[in-house]
Amino acid sequence: MEDKSQSNQNVTTKMNRSKAPQKVEVVVANSTSGSDVNILGELAIFILRIGFCVLMIHHGLEKLEDPQGFAEFVVGKYFPFLPGDPVTWTYGAAITQLVCPLGLALGILPRLSSLGLLSTMSFAVYFHLLDTGLEGFPLAVVEGHNYAFELSFIYAAISLYFLCAGPGKLALFRKTNKITYYPKSN
Repeated sequence: MEDKSQSNQNVTTKMNRSKAPQKVEVVVANSTSGSDVNILGELAIFILRIGFCVLMIHHGLEKLEDPQGFAEFVVGKYFPFLPGDPVTWTYGAAITQLVCPLGLALGILPRLSSLGLLSTMSFAVYFHLLDTGLEGFPLAVVEGHNYAFELSFIYAAISLYFLCAGPGKLALFRKTNKITYYPKSN
């Protein structure tokens, strides 16, 4: 009896070795069924994404209005550790704030776009903290009723959200929930 089961195992092992790796598709389960979509939640994410992207484009266009001034008074003054010409970094930030919002808004490489925006906004938070400090954060009431770093911090947090969560279901180029992998053969 043992010889027969040993023989069957050897045959099965030989068959498994001769076969090519099998493709396995796993569908990630959602908390809701496939037909149910939280349309209000998805609409809120869509409005946040599009509104955020429009505002980022606005900030990119602002940098292009006076790249020399931004390079001199922001990049050159607060980021002397960056190699190369500050004007080049200004154009890099402006292009990031013009191209990445388009990618995020349309759902074309949305996480990579969010990463670009997060890095730009992280530099903006750093700039504001160097320029004005914490201004008594979190309990002080400041003259303009907003901390200087507040807007940049909120933009960075929104970028981080889209980096981690993706663009939501209302995106033109949305990935499906299927994950394909090839298991290792023994």
